[in-house]
Amino acid sequence: MEKLLIICLLLISVSVATSQSQTDPETFLRCLVREGSNPQVFISDVTYIPSNSSFTTVLRRRIPNLRFDKPTTPKPIAIITPTTWSHISPALACARLFPVQVRIRSGGHDFEGLSYTSTAPFFVIDLLNFKSVDVNLTEGTAWVDTGATLGELYYKIAEKSNVLGFPAGLCTTLGVGGHISGGGYGTMMRKYGLSVDNVVGSRIIDSNGNTYFDRMSMGEELFWAVRGGGAASFGIVMGYKIRLVPVPEKVTVFSVGKTVGEGAVDLIMKWQNFSHSTDRNLFVKLTLTLVNGTKPGEKTVLATFIGMNLGGLDKTLNVMNRDFPELKLKKTDCTEMRWIDSVLFWGGFPIGTPTSVLLNPTVTKKLFMKRKSDYVKRPVSRTGLGLILNKLVEVDKVEMNWNPYGGRMGEIPSSRTPFPHRGGNLFNIEYIIDWSEAGDDVEKDHLASASEMYKFMTPYVSSNPREAFLNYRDLDIGTSGVNSTYQEGKIYGAKYFKDNFERLVDIKTKFDEINFWRNEQSIPVR
Repeated sequence: MEKLLIICLLLISVSVATSQSQTDPETFLRCLVREGSNPQVFISDVTYIPSNSSFTTVLRRRIPNLRFDKPTTPKPIAIITPTTWSHISPALACARLFPVQVRIRSGGHDFEGLSYTSTAPFFVIDLLNFKSVDVNLTEGTAWVDTGATLGELYYKIAEKSNVLGFPAGLCTTLGVGGHISGGGYGTMMRKYGLSVDNVVGSRIIDSNGNTYFDRMSMGEELFWAVRGGGAASFGIVMGYKIRLVPVPEKVTVFSVGKTVGEGAVDLIMKWQNFSHSTDRNLFVKLTLTLVNGTKPGEKTVLATFIGMNLGGLDKTLNVMNRDFPELKLKKTDCTEMRWIDSVLFWGGFPIGTPTSVLLNPTVTKKLFMKRKSDYVKRPVSRTGLGLILNKLVEVDKVEMNWNPYGGRMGEIPSSRTPFPHRGGNLFNIEYIIDWSEAGDDVEKDHLASASEMYKFMTPYVSSNPREAFLNYRDLDIGTSGVNSTYQEGKIYGAKYFKDNFERLVDIKTKFDEINFWRNEQSIPVR
């Protein structure tokens, strides 16, 4: 039936009525036929409209957040999964002709689903077929396509070398395109900075289908913008040339958890002063989760200190016993492993899992999710910490990750890339709200808990603006309408980018004056 539909569509007139206010999928498909240089291949292989039996499968395979996988979620009029970059131009030509927006999806982890949903008519360009990773050991670099996942990137690096790595995120199914374009950080950021701090080249396609094949052709302004400024506001990034970083043959990981009753408050107080000032080879993340207390029905907070040192076991124990003796880290708490195996450890895989699991680009367990973020510039007092831990028990549905800064993060100027959260920050907070039960009332309850905890944290975090991390996308901090105006954009833009927002607006206005690339939290034009 699908082939018959395609043949019928090819026989239909390809005239396009650009003045119509609504664009139906069949009309859009006819436009693609007209604009495509090889329409037979373009339609049958890479374009899906709702009448195709595969449409729902293609749409859902990169939706890890069940909040945006419901019958009521707005659906695209088409999904295009190009297999060559030449497929992009016809899609953009049709987007210019019709009143439809473009959504670009590399991994689908956008926490607000902006890469595959919209409040306006839209279509999706899904870059899942672009996943090449080319490692150059001579240069110490790699080219990675924007549709590759972090797991695929890590695997390909380790395939060539066990003493090279790349500083990026913990979740192995993250798409490289979205992760790097928002900043990208992970367990080696105190040593090497963010992913964007180690990007040396890129390629991008503009709204007219023109390709800038390297840093020189796109110019330093645009190159600056796509390294942390949200590349989807400027074009379709084809990939990044990244600088690989040295890693030792063995790293050491550990995880130690203590409840409030076991002295967690004292340990957290020390962690606030230790984690950002210790040896930059050491990264110790703090997670705050709820567990059962000693009494029936009682809940308490478990503080888990999860760490990695770029070095062997003895060095790790020496540094920890010197800088954080209160944790009483023991040899039995630690495991030596290759850097690539630490990627699996941080990804939540059991120790000993084959590295080939990194080649699986799909999320195995999908949940309903919400994320929020904050930055902390001065240690939280003991009184304040007690109140925070009590509030976590009260709201019940929120967990926290506290990610330490310092080291290299404090040395890079805030204007070096669009990502501004550098010196002066002790740690970043990620608010984690996950649930598995469907239902509007359940969702409202969880989102209300997230807002309540976020509001409660106001006295302890940054202000004027209250800073936020783009990769933990949060529409609560401000959104723009269909036209994405400057005044709307400034509300969330100042929180994500601080003083860098104005420069991003200037670059956006220069390279995309018609505001072609826009979404509910894009960079606006003046």
